[in-house]
Amino acid sequence: MFSIKKHRKPLSELEHVVMDFLWEHGPASAEQVREALADRRPMKDSTVRTVLRRLEEKGYLTHRVEGRTYIYTGVEPPQDVAASAVRQIIDRFCGGSVEQLLVGLVNNDVVDERELQRLAQRIARRRKKEGD
Repeated sequence: MFSIKKHRKPLSELEHVVMDFLWEHGPASAEQVREALADRRPMKDSTVRTVLRRLEEKGYLTHRVEGRTYIYTGVEPPQDVAASAVRQIIDRFCGGSVEQLLVGLVNNDVVDERELQRLAQRIARRRKKEGD
């Protein structure tokens, strides 16, 4: 049922800040990223370029060249990256069982039963729609 196959290295805190900016604002150069994050996360130009390069190596970003400037873009939307991260958690901590994860979420008051019921209804509607 759960078939996200991309196992990438997880995002560091700084990488996540950069990805959040790119997801929210779209394609940007290293300088645009540095300037936009300067108030909350000041970085040297070389640091920004290193973070962007690492994100590209990990498969989170791609770039195109405009003149002499690299313009970086996220490869997937944040929901897909989150789903991949959850898949890794399920594999690592729950022996691949989505049910074990959900039981743990309910038992630890992360998700209540009403939310699970709404999810079950949503899944049922999707299955019905796909069966039509």
